[in-house]
Amino acid sequence: MSVETQLLELPVDAHRNLPARFLAYRKRAGVCPAVIWLGGFRSDMTSTKAAALDEACAEDGRAMLRFDYYAHGGSAGDFHAATLSIWLDDALEMIRRFGGPAPVLVGSSMGGWVALLATARLKAEGRAPSGLVLIAPAVDFTERLMWAQFPEEIRKEITEKGVWYRPSAYSPEPYPITRSLIEDARQHLILDKPIHVGVPIHILQGAKDPDVPMQHVDQFVNALQQDDLRLTVIHDGDHRLSRPEDIATLVRITREMAKGMPAAS
Repeated sequence: MSVETQLLELPVDAHRNLPARFLAYRKRAGVCPAVIWLGGFRSDMTSTKAAALDEACAEDGRAMLRFDYYAHGGSAGDFHAATLSIWLDDALEMIRRFGGPAPVLVGSSMGGWVALLATARLKAEGRAPSGLVLIAPAVDFTERLMWAQFPEEIRKEITEKGVWYRPSAYSPEPYPITRSLIEDARQHLILDKPIHVGVPIHILQGAKDPDVPMQHVDQFVNALQQDDLRLTVIHDGDHRLSRPEDIATLVRITREMAKGMPAAS
């Protein structure tokens, strides 16, 4: 049974000079822990992987929540004004309102970074997730996978003009990389120190991912301390991991995490 898209109105955010805005979401009722989908940069809640997880949750009678960040998918907004801080706040707002007790957070690419940041906030509130499933986690991507790899002329354009339009392999239109996105994200960087998440983590990674390469994920894994960590590598997998066999692996891992059982690698 399909779930209709709903809109959550958020009030004016004077601190970030944002007007009242609406976030699109789809909430499926069911048993807890709920599965919560945190999408990637420029992705949305109707993606192949998100839809497949929703279908699996429907089969299992499990609650699921998926939503679009500000200026993504069905959520209105100006992408030029968007920052990681705004998207993190969006995620926390949705999890607190609709996530139920100890949900499983499934973060794809940028959503993996958002899931880690949200977990730290939620733990401080005494409402930690029961586990994280991270698909090609793009931790610190604005700094390590963008800024550090941009040639000087692109850095200069971002610094002086405030934006550079990056061609995309996934869209016919280029997308803006803004100075505010880069600068805001620097307050959320986590790879420069040891990381202790405090909940079970299962990473799903494609060995042939050109966007979040294995070397980057290895840096994240090496920074983790004292955590229950599992890593599944799909040796011929790319960044999307959207083939039927990739999705079957994701569904299995998520189901086992939600049931509280260790997912075999």
